[in-house]
Amino acid sequence: MQVPDPSDPNSRSLSMERFSRQRSAIRTVIDAAGRPLSPVEICDAAQAEAPGLGIATVYRNLKQLVEAEEIAAVVLPGESPRYEAVHHGHHHHFQCDDCRKVFDVHDCPGDLDRLAPAGFEVARHELTLYGRCGDCVKARRRDRAARKR
Repeated sequence: MQVPDPSDPNSRSLSMERFSRQRSAIRTVIDAAGRPLSPVEICDAAQAEAPGLGIATVYRNLKQLVEAEEIAAVVLPGESPRYEAVHHGHHHHFQCDDCRKVFDVHDCPGDLDRLAPAGFEVARHELTLYGRCGDCVKARRRDRAARKR
């Protein structure tokens, strides 16, 4: 394998084109997902647009995109971060207990001051719902129906 020469303008151009294609593929996947994705999910989906994309490159780009405030990390207790576009505004999440995927919940219970102890002020809140996603509910129903036969 030939190592690119950093002093060669053609070599830098190819390197930048690859970098842009990879970053673009990662952003496209995140923007189109409609839910927070793990780095592995991002890598798998982005490889269609950027063949050869590796997980280390995905992690490096995710870090840079978070620092640039183009995407946000979604951190749930006991889980590795997932990533989503920042244009969602205030929202919450649902995590499937079976497949472990995380989904956006755009409704909010609103003012939670009444739940805080007397004399406390709520500055912000995070809410995560847990259960089974639609696909996993359907799969369980199919499994139950197959066992009854």
